[in-house]
Amino acid sequence: MLSPEIIQTAPKILLHDHLDGGLRPSTIVQLAKDSEIKSLPTYNANELGDWMTATADRKDLELYLEAFAHTLSVMQNQDAIYRVAAECAEDLADDGIIYAEVRFAPELHLANGLSVPQVIESVLAGFQSGSEGRGIIVNALICAIRSNSRSKEMMEFALEFRSKGVVGFDIAGPEIGYPPSDHLEAFHLAMDSDFPVTIHAGEVGGAIYIQEAVEECGASRIGHGLGLQYETPSNEDAGLGESKLVSLFLDDQIALELCPTSNLHIGAVDSFAEHPISRFLELGLCATINTDNRLMSNTCLTKELQICTETFGWDISTVYTLMRNALSSSFIPTDLKEDLNSVLSDWYLAPSRVYGNT
Repeated sequence: MLSPEIIQTAPKILLHDHLDGGLRPSTIVQLAKDSEIKSLPTYNANELGDWMTATADRKDLELYLEAFAHTLSVMQNQDAIYRVAAECAEDLADDGIIYAEVRFAPELHLANGLSVPQVIESVLAGFQSGSEGRGIIVNALICAIRSNSRSKEMMEFALEFRSKGVVGFDIAGPEIGYPPSDHLEAFHLAMDSDFPVTIHAGEVGGAIYIQEAVEECGASRIGHGLGLQYETPSNEDAGLGESKLVSLFLDDQIALELCPTSNLHIGAVDSFAEHPISRFLELGLCATINTDNRLMSNTCLTKELQICTETFGWDISTVYTLMRNALSSSFIPTDLKEDLNSVLSDWYLAPSRVYGNT
């Protein structure tokens, strides 16, 4: 069994993490006091962290999203956004992450008069500051809110900042009733601009949302994608050819950004043992493991890996596979992928770990 210390020390790649879902409770309290915000459920940082997790763990995606009203309330000026982004990079580095793509929705930070460029600039500056000297690279993904109608505008801003640290585009928010095809104009712009896309799909919705995301919207990664499990064979003798969608994921190695604790909290799975991540790996799908919202789910990538190693009996080679999957699916240039792959292989393929599983 892999120890938490070994997993924490291991170099890791993170593809699915929300900026507004990963604040330190102490930071929320301080920023709320600075802005004279009176709406927090408690101003004790420890109690607030517990409240966030309890609120998130109600087996319903839309209930899960309610807690974001409090994190977003303190992220409405540039200094606050900068601080949150810098602390995000610091916390990810402390968890042994060497490369991360962190997503945020600029349209959720405009309540006090900020412009979209001001929001993006603050996030990118924070990532740069928090990453400096810590052995981590953090890039940004711009999200549009799928229940709103600003996706094309957000896609245009993503392109404006594509050479400054924004490496991809996503849609997020309530899924049911808001299919990816509602935002075709934005996704066609991404395809025309050769700009990478990942889409939240199949988190609580069915496979049709996933199919739309990859076939109509050009997604090369899927956020969550749990709906794909119902397209996979139910036993070892069933043929993968039964599902064209699974075959497409296998042939194109479309990545699945899986987030076990979050998936459990929203009720997408009933237990860690029932989570499809290990089965997806066995089928040859490009599964990755992620945090989603570190504050709400009281998690980090080390914790997600530890839970899965205990649940599924993973060894170090499985963790290495997950990290290679994440790196190969990241939205960064080939030369940087090669550099980071060297870091991964040097660590995971060291003789003491290959033969001693430590």
